[in-house]
Amino acid sequence: MKQDPEALVRLRQMILDGSLAPGRRIPEAQVAEMLGLSRTPVRQALPVLEKEGLLVRSGARGYAVRSFSINDIAQGVELRGALEGFAARVLAERGAPAAIIAHLDGLLAEGDEIFAKRHLVEADEERYGEMNERFHAAIVRAANVPLVDELLERVNRVPFTSPRTIAFDKLNLMQMYDDLWYGHRQHHGIVTALRYGEGARAEALFREHVNTQKHSMNLRREQKPGEPRGK
Repeated sequence: MKQDPEALVRLRQMILDGSLAPGRRIPEAQVAEMLGLSRTPVRQALPVLEKEGLLVRSGARGYAVRSFSINDIAQGVELRGALEGFAARVLAERGAPAAIIAHLDGLLAEGDEIFAKRHLVEADEERYGEMNERFHAAIVRAANVPLVDELLERVNRVPFTSPRTIAFDKLNLMQMYDDLWYGHRQHHGIVTALRYGEGARAEALFREHVNTQKHSMNLRREQKPGEPRGK
């Protein structure tokens, strides 16, 4: 059964903005009523959010919001950038195969299509996140550094650290457009660096790339979940 992304996207945002507080249990029926959805998409979203590190098992079949601080997320994002940057440098200096460059070019085209309309809609959150995850994973996989793979698997369990978890600010989609468009231009720069074997540039771009994510999620200062997000 194909998953409806609406419940996943909305629950993820509610966890980030504190509407669902750390430690709070997530009863399917209550959350479905809160979202105005049936229980099925909520039931499908909960194990995905557990895999992303946002929920933990609570009781025999239930879930609760994982406790975390905004500082935890910021540090996780920075560490992911360092690890991915190292992988990109290894790949560039070794010489990225033509098939990998072609695959990345295809992902760039997918991102370009999202931004071609010059604005974002809510459905773009899941679409961009899925493309972003495949882009980052393709580079790490092609680098073939087992220790990086192992460390990234652990880092990506920190809430909102994974490349897939893009949290839109629904009240400011224009700002989100600017942030994500800039991030996607960095994707283009990373692929160019890989294409020409520029290892240091590829690594530097990845490290800078995470600052775009931190800005889009307002992670530049210590903040408690549920506190109004900075401007």
